[in-house]
Amino acid sequence: METEYVLEMEHVSFRYEKENVLEDIHLAVPKGAFLGLVGPNGSGKSTLLKCVLGLLKPQQGHISLFGTPIESFKEWYRIGFVSQKANSFNSGFPATVYEVVASGLTAKRGMFRFFTKNDKQAVLEAIEAVGMSAFAKRNIGELSGGQQQRVFIARAIVSKPELLILDEPTVGVDIHHVQNFYNMLDELNQRLGITLILVTHDVGTITEKVTHVACLNKHLYFHGKAEEFEKLGEDALSQFYGHSLHVLSHQH
Repeated sequence: METEYVLEMEHVSFRYEKENVLEDIHLAVPKGAFLGLVGPNGSGKSTLLKCVLGLLKPQQGHISLFGTPIESFKEWYRIGFVSQKANSFNSGFPATVYEVVASGLTAKRGMFRFFTKNDKQAVLEAIEAVGMSAFAKRNIGELSGGQQQRVFIARAIVSKPELLILDEPTVGVDIHHVQNFYNMLDELNQRLGITLILVTHDVGTITEKVTHVACLNKHLYFHGKAEEFEKLGEDALSQFYGHSLHVLSHQH
């Protein structure tokens, strides 16, 4: 059976004025994968995400989403995105968890249409999927950073996207809850079948959860399955990162 890809990048290069940020990137993400995208600060990870989301146009190369060239792609509701929101969220914002999650349906359904019974059920299912059912009526400003990030993920998945992109979602999450957070992402990938792209600095944790790893530092130094990535020595990783690197496991 031929592999189905949700994202394909071929010969993608991007520069800001004279500074090259991405150079000849080849990246293919198969349907159902959990890809960890790692690399040092300034390596081009955020720029790559902006290219995938259509916010930036590469000077060279081609990007396809679900087999469609990005220039022709219209079904953006098939993609969910979660940024580092918990770190900068306005805690005084007057909305409940339910209302924040429900707002994720507007892109797919339109701004002024009434919610149907199915819509309301989808909101409750999304809240349940991230383990926040007990907080559905709570004001989002009363939640911890990690809880807020769970709500933002529920908002991103309420329209049932096929691809979920997360840009360092554990920023602002208490270190004691990070492992539970990754377990939740693993559950979304395994149980709901959502393809995930996770940008993170936490190399040790992702190798225990993801199916594939891409190591970016302007060039794509590694792109393959997680078990292949784990076989790389710290010397090879340090060469990718440009400085000494020690991989820590979080299993204990």
